[in-house]
Amino acid sequence: MAKCDICGKGAHFGNNVSHSHRRSNRIWNANIRNVKCKVKGATKTMHVCTSCLKSGLVERA
Repeated sequence: MAKCDICGKGAHFGNNVSHSHRRSNRIWNANIRNVKCKVKGATKTMHVCTSCLKSGLVERA
């Protein structure tokens, strides 16, 4: 679910690397917010990342 409905930004995967260079899996989640937006004159709840909110790609309701 952690995917932006506007730009498609989602989770990224990689490794934690310790001082002894042992590796374990980890995840970087995008900063996703549930926002009420105006879409074609109607109000709709969408999952939007904060970078899309800051840039004004979404008009909040």
